[in-house]
Amino acid sequence: MKLYIKNMVCNRCLLVVENVLKQEGIEGVSISLGEVDFGPASINDEQIEALGHKFEKLGFELINDKKSRLIEKIKSVVIELVHHQNGLENTKLSDFLTKHIAYEYNYLSSLFSSVEGMTLERYFILQKIEKVKELLVYDELSLTQIAFQTGYSSPAHMSNQFKSVTGLSPSHFKGLKNAKLRNSIDNL
Repeated sequence: MKLYIKNMVCNRCLLVVENVLKQEGIEGVSISLGEVDFGPASINDEQIEALGHKFEKLGFELINDKKSRLIEKIKSVVIELVHHQNGLENTKLSDFLTKHIAYEYNYLSSLFSSVEGMTLERYFILQKIEKVKELLVYDELSLTQIAFQTGYSSPAHMSNQFKSVTGLSPSHFKGLKNAKLRNSIDNL
């Protein structure tokens, strides 16, 4: 049995979910972004409801319908690709998604657009821009290194896309040093 959880987007989220499960006496499960796999063990409806209430208080939400689960899986895979992989330079979004989700890219893209009101490519770009913002705030890499690490063909391409999304150039953003200009990746 699996539970699908909305807004579970980072390693800290995994720890929070793991702690809730331990508090409920549920151990030995596999936890990944957006998903808890109970394996051969099962939990009853009362336990699921109790977990749902606890997760809700922590900003998570259990997902019940198939399309919503698939959308959350898509988001989790995109977040994994952008924020948890070491560089996007040789990674194509469509290949990465079809490798991690057993559906054709066209179906995933169409479903995502119809449910989320934005294209999958746009969501991917927004995630990449948040990664660029993070790297700019850290101030450890040059614009060329950031562009390469986030999968852009050139610093100019990254800068143009950054400006079209944020209204600021990367250099201007870097000079502001304001973390409030960053968005939480689960709110994109």
